[in-house]
Amino acid sequence: MSTDIQNAKTRGGFANKTKRRDALRAGKVLALLLAAPLGACGVNRTLPPPVTPYDYHDRHPVVLSDSPQVLDVFPATLHGRLDPETQGRVREFVARYSEFGHGQVTMLTPTGSAAAAASAGDANALRHALASAGLRGNIMMGTYPVTDPKLAAPIRLSFQSIKAKVADRCGEWPRDLASGSTLDGWQNETYWNFGCASQATLSAQVADPRDLANPRAETASDIETRMRGINKMRRGEDPSTVWRLKASDISSVGGGS
Repeated sequence: MSTDIQNAKTRGGFANKTKRRDALRAGKVLALLLAAPLGACGVNRTLPPPVTPYDYHDRHPVVLSDSPQVLDVFPATLHGRLDPETQGRVREFVARYSEFGHGQVTMLTPTGSAAAAASAGDANALRHALASAGLRGNIMMGTYPVTDPKLAAPIRLSFQSIKAKVADRCGEWPRDLASGSTLDGWQNETYWNFGCASQATLSAQVADPRDLANPRAETASDIETRMRGINKMRRGEDPSTVWRLKASDISSVGGGS
């Protein structure tokens, strides 16, 4: 009797172990099924290399800096007054100072040669031209030595303002383009100085350097043009603009003789 009871307990123990083992396996399978979608989100994917390994926008960026704006004036006085071309340059200089400049305007007159003495004599006429162009405030006066007496000695005007320029210098060639002794030229990559001249030209031509950092707001729409187009559509007319040239030299371009 005791042997049968012991055998029954043994069979019951094996059954319980089997059930626990099956439950553990089922739990592992369920955990793997639940973790599979989450694992897909955390896969470390390797992105392909860029088409252009070294973009010139990153290599030669255009930055905004606080730099001096300089105007070299070569005046030609006419009875104590500046010539019209010089007056126009002075007006542009004052207008740019009023829009972007800060601090004082500095005027440096040359010293050290006969041409410098003659040019320095026009400083008074230049000051009157600056005042006539709308410059308000004191002008900081100074001198600079002439290095070569044979060269013209201008009067130098300057002020501090925001300016766009390339962060590094152009014309540097750290690698040999021919690369006869290495395999650098076989990689089909842009050379170091590529794009630097374009960036420098862009920074020199931009009218407002702040446009490179933040775009301007849109201007108001032309309400007259809009209403003219709407009224034509209401009347069943073509709202498009048709340009016709009459009695013009270019009106017959492309026509037969």
